[in-house]
Amino acid sequence: MTSTYLFETEEHASLRRSIRAFAEREIAPFARQWEEAGEFPRALYNKAAEAGMLGLGYPEAYGGAGGDLSHVLVAAEEMVLAGKSVGTTVGIGSHGIAVPPILALGDEAQKQRWVPGVLKGELVSALAITEPGGGSDVASLRTRAVRDGDHYVVNGSKTFITSGTRADFVTCAVRTGGEGHAGVSLLVIEKGTPGFTVSRKLEKMGWWASDTAELSFEDCRVPAANLLGDEGSGFVAIMMNFANERILIAAQCVAIAELALRETQRYVRERSAFGRTLNGFQVTRHKLADMSTRLAAARALVNEVTVRHLRGEVVTAHAAMAKNTATDMCSYVCDEAVQLHGGYGYTREYVVERLYRDARLYPIGGGTREIMNEVIAKFSGF
Repeated sequence: MTSTYLFETEEHASLRRSIRAFAEREIAPFARQWEEAGEFPRALYNKAAEAGMLGLGYPEAYGGAGGDLSHVLVAAEEMVLAGKSVGTTVGIGSHGIAVPPILALGDEAQKQRWVPGVLKGELVSALAITEPGGGSDVASLRTRAVRDGDHYVVNGSKTFITSGTRADFVTCAVRTGGEGHAGVSLLVIEKGTPGFTVSRKLEKMGWWASDTAELSFEDCRVPAANLLGDEGSGFVAIMMNFANERILIAAQCVAIAELALRETQRYVRERSAFGRTLNGFQVTRHKLADMSTRLAAARALVNEVTVRHLRGEVVTAHAAMAKNTATDMCSYVCDEAVQLHGGYGYTREYVVERLYRDARLYPIGGGTREIMNEVIAKFSGF
């Protein structure tokens, strides 16, 4: 199987080689160790920045490396394929959902204050939207921010926040107005602000190397200067962020499935049973054929959606389609990979066991599979 996307140029190929070398050198040798530890060293952010990973897709004016979503997808794929750690890849990339709202809504002073530090690997950022009682219903979030002079007083909580335990700041969705989407705003809340605490680090099924937190705000006084854009503009910015996020999720699923397939192909060539290697059995070859076919189909849809998105087309429905298709495919491929590994696929020393667990989050994160179907129906006029 090839890992090349339709949009890939020599520039993309060069980037791929560079990120592959970085991931093979800085991540793969430590992947299992970091998974077991539940985090990777903070110094990896600096190394990723030096390798050009963090700045991809961001303006050079703020320390970015330029490029667009296609460059981000190529790099993210190599991080998974060569690094063999989904949790590390996700943790390193948490700025991909935390920084765009700052660039979209922030004034020049805000952009200069937070963005360059993140892209240099000096600051860790996180996006805080999901709440314990809200799930995918962003418009009903309850964390309240009340204006008090030059500050907002914030009360509420967030959960499932990627990089939340170590973030230097969170781009946080709060309610500054009435009920519904029109009352949602975005505030940047910095670590160390009185009343802002990490309630706990969550223990998850997968993505072990990526820290995930529950956050608490109790009479937390945040400077009004940290408001991004106008009050009430947060929901639109959050929705604008979703297309990129869902395409990236779909692409990550393609990469995870590709890695699971590669690991399985190698295993069935080496493992023997009943006097022949496993790939000598028709049932094995047919399973690999089904895995490869579903992977190719998902990759083709991600290709199409990405190209259309880069052309400036509205791809809300198709990004949701790509996410559902790729997450279903990834779950299937990883399950079959474990099956073909037999008992060894159930042990943590084999990569496919980890990929099987990691894959389970994707039909949930970034909007559940069920919400994606609602998005598809709504934007397709059903």
